[in-house]
Amino acid sequence: MDERTLHEGWTLEPVTGELPPRVREAFAAGALPAQVPGSVHTDLLAAGAVDDPYAGLGEQELEWLHRSSWDYRLAFEAAPAAEGERVDLDFAGLDTVATVVLNDRELGRTANMHRSHRFAVAGLLREGRNELLVRFSSALEHAEAVEKDVGARPRAYGHPFNAVRKMACSFGWDWGPDLQTAGVWRPVVLRRWRTARIAAVRPLADLDGGTGVLRVHVDLERSGLEEAGELAVRVRLRDLPGREDVLAAASVPAGACTAALELRVPDAPVWWPVGHGEQPLVHVDVELALPGPGGAVEGGVLDRATRRTAFRSVRLDTAPDEHGSAFALVVNGAPVFARGVNWIPEDHLLTRLDRGRYAAALDRALEAHCNLVRVWGGGIYEADEFYDLCDERGLLVWQDFLLACAAYAEEEPLRSEIEAEARENVARLSAHPSLVVWNGGNENLWGHEDWGWKEQLGGSSWGLAYYEEVFPAVLAELDPSRAYTPGSPSSQGAPAGTHPNDPDHGSSHEWNAWNSRDWSTYRDRVPRFCSEFGWQAPPSAATLAELLEPADRRRDSAVFLVHQKAEDGNGKLDRGMAPHFGVPAAFDDWTWAAQLNQARAVSCAVEHFRSWWPRTAGSVYWQLNDCWPVTSWAVVDGAGRRKPAFHALRHAHAPRLATIQPREGTPQLLLVNDTATAWTGRACARRVDLAGRELAAAEFDVAVPPRSVGAHALPGGLTEVADPTGELLVADVGGQRAVHAFAEDRDLGYDPEPLRTAVTAVEGGYAVRVRAHAVARDVTLLADAVAPDAVVDDALVTLLAGESRTFSVRTRAVVDPAAFSAAHVLRSANGFGSAAGSATW
Repeated sequence: MDERTLHEGWTLEPVTGELPPRVREAFAAGALPAQVPGSVHTDLLAAGAVDDPYAGLGEQELEWLHRSSWDYRLAFEAAPAAEGERVDLDFAGLDTVATVVLNDRELGRTANMHRSHRFAVAGLLREGRNELLVRFSSALEHAEAVEKDVGARPRAYGHPFNAVRKMACSFGWDWGPDLQTAGVWRPVVLRRWRTARIAAVRPLADLDGGTGVLRVHVDLERSGLEEAGELAVRVRLRDLPGREDVLAAASVPAGACTAALELRVPDAPVWWPVGHGEQPLVHVDVELALPGPGGAVEGGVLDRATRRTAFRSVRLDTAPDEHGSAFALVVNGAPVFARGVNWIPEDHLLTRLDRGRYAAALDRALEAHCNLVRVWGGGIYEADEFYDLCDERGLLVWQDFLLACAAYAEEEPLRSEIEAEARENVARLSAHPSLVVWNGGNENLWGHEDWGWKEQLGGSSWGLAYYEEVFPAVLAELDPSRAYTPGSPSSQGAPAGTHPNDPDHGSSHEWNAWNSRDWSTYRDRVPRFCSEFGWQAPPSAATLAELLEPADRRRDSAVFLVHQKAEDGNGKLDRGMAPHFGVPAAFDDWTWAAQLNQARAVSCAVEHFRSWWPRTAGSVYWQLNDCWPVTSWAVVDGAGRRKPAFHALRHAHAPRLATIQPREGTPQLLLVNDTATAWTGRACARRVDLAGRELAAAEFDVAVPPRSVGAHALPGGLTEVADPTGELLVADVGGQRAVHAFAEDRDLGYDPEPLRTAVTAVEGGYAVRVRAHAVARDVTLLADAVAPDAVVDDALVTLLAGESRTFSVRTRAVVDPAAFSAAHVLRSANGFGSAAGSATW
């Protein structure tokens, strides 16, 4: 096997489409250099032919690209195929509608960015210079043509993203830009081989009691250029802690193209989700060989492949119970509460992502105490590095098949493409122990039921066959070791006819709170598993400073609104903050109010869901990340900066959580212990006034068993208040603090200036010591407003009178220490209280 990447020397030139003058000028001297993997957008950016589409009104200025066509060309040296040699040209990813031509001979046409494409070129290679052309046509025009042919299907947005197998959010979403990329977006390899090659390796690892069971499925391809004789496959399992490698071998009869081997490992090292155990990983080496005279594997090696996996078992408990139908992940026999986040592509321009950016993003998920990441169905099947990193970190992966917020035709050309991409990616990802759930799609079952689709469809197909037939069949054949759910939401396990978003059955989404109600209404339902819920806020201070010129620092400016994609997004932000904080007029104050309101929404929802374990078995917040600078539901903005809500999520996800929740109309102290040891200690609960005076107090012992929730009633003296606008309930247990207000912040008589600060330069940044002389609620240091690279270790800290906290700020910048005490940097909820002025500013 000889492999050669074809990544150097590509050029880009336009074919059709009306080019702006600046772009025409860039091509005046001929084709531009092109990066592969890459895209038209990144190549034009590199040449200075267009401005950053993320900045200003740049997205709108690139709309002309939607209906353009482009040629990628490469001249490369090669030798013709030798006798008996196969040569394949492998494209790991073409985005999206492409015609591939080698030496003036068309090899094929593609219309799916979610799968690879391989072309046999042995008869076309010539000595010396060879010329490769990949012509990309408009994906939008292709989708319009397919839609015209098979009939329009309902969808959440204007472009027919459901009629072409391209990243759906490439056409714009309620948090993402409409850029519609094109290009050779994954590697290109020229492969030469003889006799046979390894086409796919699927190592499926499981546990049988304490014994690890590894079933290795090997798919082969024979060249067809010589006698189809017997072959041999050898598997080596290595990196088993403290023990020798485990070997297995099998003969592949003449003409056969598959092999299946089983290896058993007594007392196998067990892979656990983060917080539940370690993540030991093992390597599986596969060799394909010609059989030799002395044994089945002594002949020459034809091909090799290596995969990394781990031993663990997983199932989805959907059994009926007194509350409805469960929806709980069970890993290695242990139920796991999913502290999750939804994941969208980390950059809309996908080819700019690398292992480092994936690692940084996933480490932020770990920092927020997440144990699950849901790869959402409007994005992509992520790069191998993403899943490798999840394996190493113990982050469970819920993987959607890529159908989202739309009805999908079951006719050709879509059906075979959807099945082909499913087969390829199920096989590709089968080794990863982190991947525990495959999901049929996002909100499509719900959309069919509630969004007026039935009337629009008029009996046309809408995708049900994918969720109930195609995907289950692919998984049954290629990877029966994973759990499957037909959709998110989906009332899996419920009686026939149950609404797909019924909170008492399966997974559910909660969007009424954001769209039309208030975040306090998260407590109105006790779902079995909430796989989507969220609240919006603008990005961080530094990201806004990079995005907005001074004249644009208004929530109604054109630039701000281009980066607010939600329907009536600003209106919902205003209506959401009004009952809690009022609606400030000044942009910086409004931004802080929106960010604090998002943080409160996150805390309210996640703490509520966790307090109902095991009835509620998971919460998956929408969303962890952004793909560009935008006002959205993300807790980490498009520049990788943590919003205040990130810290709210981290606090709410803490392995041990103290939270005050209403139970039968009375506040109770709920202690959530998601650790392997009992939580014992002494609780101190106090009712205090806003000056810090203690009005009532109680201390009591607590003992919460592992992986459970303990409810503790509070004495009446703590919950019966004389002045709701002037008192708080505070409970401290083992370093965890829970705070409950009896009135909204806008009505509370906070001291508007409760803090004193002392700032000291330290190695790697600054130590900011904050001391309160009165109650200070949700103290937050917006450190990136001082230095764009600044990262603070904590936020949303409530201090009682006389208490202090030192915030650690990491930054390479040298700044005036007094800047960290500025009013727009050191924030709290006190600024919204009644003593600070009118609640509507």
